[in-house]
Amino acid sequence: MRRLVPAFAVLSCLLVARSAAAGAEEPFDALYARLTKAREILGVAISPDGSLVARVEPVHDEKTPRASRILVQEARPGAPAVRITASLDGSPIREGNVAFSPDGKTLAFVSHAGGAALWTAPVSGGHASRLTKLRGTFQEPLWSRDGRSLAALVIENPSKEPGPVGPAARDAGVVEDRIDEQRIAVVEVETKALRFVSAPDLYVYEYAWSTDGHSFAAVAARGSGDDNWWRAELLAVDAASGEARLLWKPPLQIANPVFSPDGSTVAVIHGLMSDHGATGGDVFVVPAAGGAPRNLTPGRRSSAGSLAWPSASRLLVTELAGEATAVVALDPLTGTARTLFSGNETLSPGRGLGLALARDGAVSAVVRESFDSPPEVWAGPIGAWTRLTDENQGLKPEWGAAASVRVRSDGQPVQGWLLPPARVDAREKYPLAVLVHGGPASAHRNAWPSPLLGALLARGYFVFLPNPRGSFGQGEAFTAANVKDFGGGDLRDILAGLDEVLRTRPVDPKRVGLFGWSYGGYMAMWAVTQTNRFAAVAAGAGIVNWQSYYGQNRIDGWMLPYFGASVYDDPAVYAKSSPLTFIKDAKTPALVLHGERDAEVPAPQGYEFWHALKTLGVPTQLVIYPDEGHGFFREESKKDRVVRVLGWFDRWLK
Repeated sequence: MRRLVPAFAVLSCLLVARSAAAGAEEPFDALYARLTKAREILGVAISPDGSLVARVEPVHDEKTPRASRILVQEARPGAPAVRITASLDGSPIREGNVAFSPDGKTLAFVSHAGGAALWTAPVSGGHASRLTKLRGTFQEPLWSRDGRSLAALVIENPSKEPGPVGPAARDAGVVEDRIDEQRIAVVEVETKALRFVSAPDLYVYEYAWSTDGHSFAAVAARGSGDDNWWRAELLAVDAASGEARLLWKPPLQIANPVFSPDGSTVAVIHGLMSDHGATGGDVFVVPAAGGAPRNLTPGRRSSAGSLAWPSASRLLVTELAGEATAVVALDPLTGTARTLFSGNETLSPGRGLGLALARDGAVSAVVRESFDSPPEVWAGPIGAWTRLTDENQGLKPEWGAAASVRVRSDGQPVQGWLLPPARVDAREKYPLAVLVHGGPASAHRNAWPSPLLGALLARGYFVFLPNPRGSFGQGEAFTAANVKDFGGGDLRDILAGLDEVLRTRPVDPKRVGLFGWSYGGYMAMWAVTQTNRFAAVAAGAGIVNWQSYYGQNRIDGWMLPYFGASVYDDPAVYAKSSPLTFIKDAKTPALVLHGERDAEVPAPQGYEFWHALKTLGVPTQLVIYPDEGHGFFREESKKDRVVRVLGWFDRWLK
């Protein structure tokens, strides 16, 4: 097939950005190189005694996509880091998923040296030992308390990478579902014998191992792992026999199971979640012997993102509360909450929200970042961390100070973030880019900007990051407020935030653009059929027709909690939120971007929107990225996306 001609090959000579130094102009390539300098930290772990910290960070290597390395250092500033690897010659390779042994002397990890496998190595960096030989994927290794065994989530002979975000296999011939089941497996470290524990027809998404080693708590469902997470149940799985017992069939989604120290109770996060891995909700506890679940945080105006249960009386929760990230200690009996830390920043164990905890429950390791500070690893007592790394030393914001934008919409509080360019002249009027997050159960957080966000700011745009109803951070009622109402109250929330920005900042109301990906792409497609307030939009992986989308995508299970029924049972609820229903009202120039092998939002949705706009005479352009899925992995595609969005906005807003 004909390959995509990269936009930066054509446009980069036209795109210039104002440099932070001396007001000089610079080509786009130089700007992009600077904006992608920040090193991401993919994961962090801390030894049980809190003395060592391991981190996983990407390695940019053209020959090895998604390469990453593991580094271990003492938990003190300036300590040298030792690479832990299965690579014999030290060449770049994909490695991660780290876990310290109970005695802190050994690190378990997943390496793709010679195919994905579980490995162990001394924390001092000695010879690594391969534990598994079967062809499969391995995730989330957990040690037994005695250190003799390792559990992991394993897919044997997988047809693709786990999860629906990557590129789907191309269909040819008879189309059939290929179901890869992810199972709990246990490996004996000394003999390297592997046995599967959970049933072969069960997909386990997340799990926890009880302290006594006799059972697992599993968030699991039968059938396709891509499509059934929204129906997953909480199960108790016997570690010896594999027998599964239902603990809870939740009304919504559950994530992050953890056992109480005595094994009598399992805590989970329960709520409306649109994607596995994007976690938010209330904290529930469920008796491990069976019994009614109990909500510890009813009505709390926050979204729990991760859990840890270090002692009988202390259940730790990392949550998003409005614009702040907090660590809270909950009393498991009463639900009484005590805030240990709260700040306008993002805390993560590398992805998501949370921290890595030492055995005492007091010392932790965490990745901290904000709009002002790129990610670094910190460690120490909760809330009194000390910075350990200088991976992004010297990187400074090339934009102005971020502001939290708070408004009331339909009587309820709504929050978002506004970032200005580095220099603002109050006598001038500036263009504004509104960036809508995906999900919708997600949120814009106070974190180091993406290359696209940074490029817009460098080009002199204000950027508004709204968190409308459906987002995390304001409690479960707020997250569920867009059920059966996509494009209704959420668009009103975005426009209310836009009104506040226009009222308080030197922004030109005639030069406002909107960009989003996934749910954000849908909102871009929807907005042009509901309002003419945007001068241009860029819709990435968006949905134009919920009715056709239902039959095209491979994760239709997510739609039932949001729409209440299948499209075959209630087509009207889908039609009323479809941009195609109102497409003749669209007049706004629209750039449409899509991954060729997207399983979550298939490319025909982009074609359908583009075709309609072309027919109606609305300026539009469609770009299909070869071999990409819902998330982009190739650096060429990522860069091209930034250039095209920037070029489209410059064309119509400047």
